[in-house]
Amino acid sequence: METIKIVNAHIINEGKIFEADILIKNGRIDRIGDDLSGVVSDRIIDAKGKYLLPGLIDDQVHFREPGLTQKADLYTESKAAVAGGITSFMEMPNTVPNAVTQELLEDKYQLAAGKSLANYSFYMGTTNNNLDELLKTNPKNVCGIKIFMGASTGNMLVDDIDALENIFSQTSMLIATHCEDEATIQKNTKLFRDKYGENMPIKYHPDIRSAEACYLSSSLAVELAQKHNSRLHVLHLSTAREMALFDYATPPEEKRITAEVCVHHLWFSDKSYDEKGTYIKWNPAIKSESDRQGLWKGLLEGRIDVIATDHAPHTLEEKQNPYFKAPSGGPLVQHSLPAMLQFYHRGEISLEQIVEKMCHNPAKIFNIKERGFIREGYWADLTLVDINDPWTVSKDNILYKCGWSPFEGDKFDANITHTIVSGHLVYENGLFDESKKGERLTFQ
Repeated sequence: METIKIVNAHIINEGKIFEADILIKNGRIDRIGDDLSGVVSDRIIDAKGKYLLPGLIDDQVHFREPGLTQKADLYTESKAAVAGGITSFMEMPNTVPNAVTQELLEDKYQLAAGKSLANYSFYMGTTNNNLDELLKTNPKNVCGIKIFMGASTGNMLVDDIDALENIFSQTSMLIATHCEDEATIQKNTKLFRDKYGENMPIKYHPDIRSAEACYLSSSLAVELAQKHNSRLHVLHLSTAREMALFDYATPPEEKRITAEVCVHHLWFSDKSYDEKGTYIKWNPAIKSESDRQGLWKGLLEGRIDVIATDHAPHTLEEKQNPYFKAPSGGPLVQHSLPAMLQFYHRGEISLEQIVEKMCHNPAKIFNIKERGFIREGYWADLTLVDINDPWTVSKDNILYKCGWSPFEGDKFDANITHTIVSGHLVYENGLFDESKKGERLTFQ
C-alpha cells in the first residue's frame, strides 16, 4: 500500500483538538508528530484549515443485501457511507433470507468482502427458537446479537418471554435490541385504522408506535439485562421517558447497559410530518418536540452513548404509498456527519462530543480492535472535514441507490473532503478509488 502523509491537520481525538501531521503506512497510523515534513511518503494531503476525525463507526445500518437489492446493496450504501465519513458499519440481520444461522450470517460476510468500500460487521439475528445457532456465534469476529423486540421490516419479532429469558441468560455477547411493545402497537393500529381507514394521516404515526410502546419494551430489556447481568445495547431511543432507564455517571466502556440515538430523532420532530410525510416514517417513530429535547439532554449528559443512523432505505415508489402501505425507514449514512456538524454550527454540541459519540464510544462499547481513535499503531480509519464549505443536498449529489433523502433541499455548512479506510484513500473531493475494499471488523 502507498504511504500517505497528512499535514497541518486540526486533529479531534480523545477530548482534545490539536494541530499535527500523520504518517500512514501499511494501512495503519505509523506516526503522529508536530512536524513530519522531512518524512518521505507516496502521497501528501495538506489539511490546512480542516479537521481530521477518526473514521465514524455506525453501529446500526440496513444495507438490504441479500434479497432486497432493489432498495440498496452493500456496494452502493458503503459508497454513500464513506462519502459521509463513515469508515465502519454494523449491519442488521433482517435481509432475505434472515441471517439467523451461522451459514447465512457468513454468506453476508463473503458478499461484503467483495463489495464493501467500508469496514464491516454483521449482527447475528434472533428468532423465538434459534438459541442453539446464536450460541455458536464467534465474539471475535461478529459485532453482536440483534433482537427485534418490536416488529419491523423483515418479520423477525421475538415476543416469547421464555425465548428472551434464554437469550439474555445464556449469551455472553452484546445484545442489541429494537424495543417497541407489539401488543400496544397492534391495539393502537386498530384504533386508528377504525377511525381513519387506509388513508390515515402520517402525523398519527407516533401515536400508533407510541412512547408507551417504546417504554414498555425498553424497560423490559433493561430488566432482563439487569436480572442476568447481560451486555445490552438499546438501539434508536426515541422518547424522553426512556432516559431514566440509563446511567449517566459511568464511563461507557464500564457500563453493562448502553444506549444509542439516531440522527433523525435528534433532527426531526412530529412538527416535521406535515412537510416530510412518509419520508420520515421510521420505527420507532419520530415523536414530540419535548421527546427530541429529552433525547438531546440524555445525549449530552451521558445517558446516551452512541449516535448512529438506522440507515434503512426503501424505494421512492414504496415511500409514496399511503400510511399503512408505506414502509418505515430511510437513508442517512451520507448525511449523518454533516447533520451533526450542523448542530455544532448552531452551538448545540461540540466537535469533541461528536467524535466521542460517533467514533470513540462505538469502538469502546463493541470492543472493536484497533479502530475508533487516532493512535499510533491503530488502523488508519480517518475522515477529513472542511467545517466551512456549504453545500445543499440535491438529487444530483445523493449516492444512495434509492435516490432520495429526507434532507433533500437542506443546506449543510460542513463538507467531508477525504475518507481513508484501513489506510486506503477511498474518497477524495467527490472522487472514489475503489481498488481496495474494506476489512472485516474484529473484536477484543
